Amino acid sequence: SSPSDFVTFSPPSPQELPGFYYDSEKNRYFRLLPGHNNYNPLTKESIQYKAMECKRLRLLEEEEKQKKKTRAGLNSSVLLQKRQLGLLSSTSYCRYNFHELKVNCLQRRKIEIHSPDSSVAGTNNFKIIVADVACERIFTVNDVEHGGCKYGIINLSGLGKESLTVEMYDNLYFTNRKVNSVCWASLTHPDSHLCLMGIAETPGCASLLPASLFSSTNPGDRPGMLCSFKISTAWSCAWCLNPQADNCFSTGLTRRVLVTNVVTGHRQTFGTSSDVLAQQFARQTPVLYNGCRSGEIFSIDVRQRNRKGQSWKAIRLFHGSAVTSIHLMEAEHYLMAADMAGKIKLWDLRTTQCVKQYQGHHNEYAILPLHVNEEEGLLTAVGQDCYTRIWSLQDAHLLRTIPSPHPSSKDAIPSVVFSSRLGGHRGVPGLLMAVKQDLYHFSYI
Repeated sequence: SSPSDFVTFSPPSPQELPGFYYDSEKNRYFRLLPGHNNYNPLTKESIQYKAMECKRLRLLEEEEKQKKKTRAGLNSSVLLQKRQLGLLSSTSYCRYNFHELKVNCLQRRKIEIHSPDSSVAGTNNFKIIVADVACERIFTVNDVEHGGCKYGIINLSGLGKESLTVEMYDNLYFTNRKVNSVCWASLTHPDSHLCLMGIAETPGCASLLPASLFSSTNPGDRPGMLCSFKISTAWSCAWCLNPQADNCFSTGLTRRVLVTNVVTGHRQTFGTSSDVLAQQFARQTPVLYNGCRSGEIFSIDVRQRNRKGQSWKAIRLFHGSAVTSIHLMEAEHYLMAADMAGKIKLWDLRTTQCVKQYQGHHNEYAILPLHVNEEEGLLTAVGQDCYTRIWSLQDAHLLRTIPSPHPSSKDAIPSVVFSSRLGGHRGVPGLLMAVKQDLYHFSYI
C-alpha cells in the first residue's frame, strides 16, 4: 500500500473531568481532594498559575540565550520582489528588515531610579507610565499602601547606551486619588500640563495639573492646579491639539462625553448609550474618536452644538467586545482599536472596514493601552497575561513576545513605552517597562 493509504491521528486533547485535574508531564489524571477544614490549595487556578509560571521562566531563560536573528517567516525574497516592482521603496525595504531584526535583539537591563527624596524612591508599585510627545519625560502613577496613588515625573535625559540612570521627581501632595486615565496636555507650551481622570470618593474627579509641579526647582515657585472638578466615574481622557478646539480636553464618562475648555470653562456634553473607555482627538480636524464598553467606536465633531438623540455621531465602527484602547494613525485614514476579547483591529475610516487583525493579544476584562510607533513600523501591547507583544504594522506578524521579569498577577501587569528616541531628540531607541517597583530598558544593543 502507498503512504497515502495511511491516516495519521493526533492524540485527543485531555478533557476536563469534575473533581480531577490533568498532569501533562505525568500524562494522567489526579483527584482534587479536600484538605484540612475542607481547604484544598490545589485548585484549577493554582494549577494554571503554576503552568503559566513555568512557561514564563522558560521564556526568560531562552531570552538570556537569544542571539541576533531575523524572525521566522520574514520573507525577504517577497519584500525584494515588491521593491523591484516598485511596490516598496528601498527605504521601506531596508527598514522592514532592519527594524524586525532589532526587535528580536532587544535586551533587558534594569534602570536605577534616583529621587531627591530617597525614602520614597522604589518603594511603590508602578501602575501607569505615559511618555510625553518627545519621550523626554515619563509621567508615573504609583500605588501606595493606604489605597491611593502617588504621582511623579521621570526625566529620561540620563538614559544612554552606557548610563542606565534616571531622575524621578514626586509631588507628595497628590496622593489620595486613584487614577483611571492620564494624558499629556499642551496648554502654555508642548506637554506643559497633565490631565488626570480618577476617583476621589464618589463622584470622580478631573484635574489639570502643571507638569512643573514635578520638578527640582524651588517649591515656592510652583503654580497650583489649573482646574479640578467633580464628575461621575471617569474612564478616559484626551487633549485636543487642533486650533479649532484650542485649550479643550475631553473626558469619557459613564454614558456621556464631556468636552471642557480649560480657559473659558465652557463645557459640552454628548450623551452616549454606553461608558466611554477610550478617546483620542484627531489633529487635522477637531474630531474626537470614542471607544465604548458596548463595542461601538464613534466620532464627534466638537464644533457642532450638541443635540438630543444620536444624530451627532459621524463615523461608527463596531467591535464584538468592550473597546479598551484606540489609536488614530498619522494620516488619519486608519484607526487601531483593541477590545476586551483580545482583538486588535485596524480600521479604514473611509470605508469603515477592518483591513487587518493582529493576533495573540490576551485580554478578558482589563483596560489595556495600545502603543503604535509608525516610524519603526511596530505595534506594542501588554496583555492581561503580563506578556508584552510586538507586531509588524505592515503585515500584522507577531515579531516578539516578552515575558515579564516578575511573576504574573493582576497587580503586576507591566506598563510600557516604546520610542525611537527615549530621552529626547538624541535619545536611544527601545522599550521602557515598568512593573512592580522596577523600571527596565529593552535596548537594541
